[in-house]
Amino acid sequence: QEQLVESGGGLVQPGGSLRLSCAASGFTFDYYTIGWFRQAPGKEREFVAMMNWNDYVARYAESAKGRFTIARNNAENTASLRMSSLKPEDTAVYYCAAYSTGRSDLPEAWHYWGQGTQVTVSS
Repeated sequence: QEQLVESGGGLVQPGGSLRLSCAASGFTFDYYTIGWFRQAPGKEREFVAMMNWNDYVARYAESAKGRFTIARNNAENTASLRMSSLKPEDTAVYYCAAYSTGRSDLPEAWHYWGQGTQVTVSS
């Protein structure tokens, strides 16, 4: 059974930092692209970042460039998203995803999803 479990969300002040983690199990993590998406209340789920399984090349949404960093540790079957200079508009439920086919910036291209972790940026 493929499983992704996110952790690390919480309440942070504007300008602060947060590191999200994603633990994978039930599939060969090494051979799958991983990604992060987010969904704010009343909005569609949107792409944040992704990292290839073979060359570790990362891609980011414009809103995340320069502030967020995606990483993966194949030895531990984990992925992370380090977020800095957080803004209130970053408030959302953040989802870890794996196994992308098709356009990786679209949620429907991803096959495995975690349950999400809430990030709230507020003073």
